[in-house]
Amino acid sequence: MALRGRWSWCLVGGVCPKALLGSLLLLATFVIPCSAQCYFIPLERSLDGSPDECKDSDGTTHLMNSKWMTNNCVECTCGTDGISCCNIVSIPVEYDKDKCQSYFHKENCTYIVVERENPGKPCNVDVWIQ
Repeated sequence: MALRGRWSWCLVGGVCPKALLGSLLLLATFVIPCSAQCYFIPLERSLDGSPDECKDSDGTTHLMNSKWMTNNCVECTCGTDGISCCNIVSIPVEYDKDKCQSYFHKENCTYIVVERENPGKPCNVDVWIQ
């Protein structure tokens, strides 16, 4: 550790904690908020211990390494440890809620946000979360 001035110091190699902290703070401001809704269903092992399919919470079986979409826009994958599922819908959260209304289209798992007074005119959405 090398001292520089009364209160300023840097690590060997010239890396200063204040500079590192400043860089991390700057990087953190560019992180997109995300609250992905995922879950995992562990695999039920058979007596021989070699699974070739997964059983979801509805009791439907799926082939190993297969991928499918549920009726409520959740994408799932059958793997060697079990079923991994994540919601794929991006939800609008920051828009003018007084002027605009969001509508969910289940057939393609998307939201649109339009003006209440003029539903043909889209609204600006500042933040979407998944």
